Amino acid sequence: MDLNSQETIKRLADEHGPEQLLVVLGAPDAESSEIAAETVVLGDPTYAGALAEVQLGLSVYHVLEEDFRSQISDEVWEDQVGVMADVLEAEEISAAVKGMRESKPETDGA
Repeated sequence: MDLNSQETIKRLADEHGPEQLLVVLGAPDAESSEIAAETVVLGDPTYAGALAEVQLGLSVYHVLEEDFRSQISDEVWEDQVGVMADVLEAEEISAAVKGMRESKPETDGA
């Protein structure tokens, strides 16, 4: 996740509250998906961006996760994701993002 994206996500979380945001990733492999998910949940693991040591605890999904995919019409899915869903390791990517989502820190109100 680039530094500009981190700044934008932090700004939106500050403006609207983290509970109002949902991050949808489209990274092509499990490793990059997991790092991006970790960045928006637990903070930037590289300590380089605006989210370094910032635990936003955002809800994060990968576009290939079935929970997310089931919300998309077939026409939009084919147009926007299409054949990539057939060539990427969807289960591995989904497991990596789900693992980070489950690492979400507890909030005082939860």
